Amino acid sequence: MSPPSAYAGAVDEEEWTRQRREAAAVHADRLRRRQEAEHERAARLLHAFAAVARDRLPAERLRVRGYGGGTSARSDVTGWYLRTDRSAGMSTAGEFYVLTAPLGLRDRLRGVALRPTPPPMVLGAGGKDGESVDLPVALERLLPGWQDAAPGSPSASGRP
Repeated sequence: MSPPSAYAGAVDEEEWTRQRREAAAVHADRLRRRQEAEHERAARLLHAFAAVARDRLPAERLRVRGYGGGTSARSDVTGWYLRTDRSAGMSTAGEFYVLTAPLGLRDRLRGVALRPTPPPMVLGAGGKDGESVDLPVALERLLPGWQDAAPGSPSASGRP
């Protein structure tokens, strides 16, 4: 016969562990879905911006900075910098890029092939005070009034 529980309704250790594991999995799934939704919203913004900016804002070849900040290398992407410190940028196709990486001599001489990453709605989130900027604000700084000319906006369609 097993000893009585220390209190009524006690859950054994295995059951408690199972419940915690399930709760953690549910939490992780919610977080993943929230992040995916944020990336989708940001991607829509970047693509809408690119559609307007291609005709109105000169693009340039983006550069990648080394982690120490002392070196840089050209990239294979043409677009615009989203942050004043040039640590994030976007292509003329509306793809998002992180522009810091470990750079070796070969990278500095031959350049860097960039891969797009899921865009955030807040650039530099989690950084020091004053270092983060909302994506819509960064886009507005690059091309003031761009949303008025974006496809689907009332001003772009001629509606008041």
